[in-house]
Amino acid sequence: MTTQIVTLHLPEVVLQRAKHAADVLQRPMEEVLITMLTAMLPDVEEAPLHLQADLTRMTWLSDQELWNIAHSMMSDEQQQLLQQLTELQTQRPLTSEEQETLEMLRQEYGRITLYKARAYALLSLRGGRPLLSGN
Repeated sequence: MTTQIVTLHLPEVVLQRAKHAADVLQRPMEEVLITMLTAMLPDVEEAPLHLQADLTRMTWLSDQELWNIAHSMMSDEQQQLLQQLTELQTQRPLTSEEQETLEMLRQEYGRITLYKARAYALLSLRGGRPLLSGN
């Protein structure tokens, strides 16, 4: 891994937060900042190519925009059709049209799930606490 020296001009509040985290974790401040940058700048290379740009852009969305994504769902009609086609394929082979529709719905479900996971991860990092911990 190649490293480069970068000079950042950070607001005092950001420096204080990083110093506090470093003190609590008993880690160098540089390590804390690198870890946070790594978490905030997603490694999207394994995501489908057509979703990579959106996943990267999500880092700069507002909290409200992320909450909207986190609460997004497939339409009721899409969910019902997905369930019907999934059940139908256990009873008989799907027609090519049905198979195409099922694949499109699965891809949409996967896209929504991936975006929701990214939104929750970013919100959790921004809030400094895990949102799904049940607390």
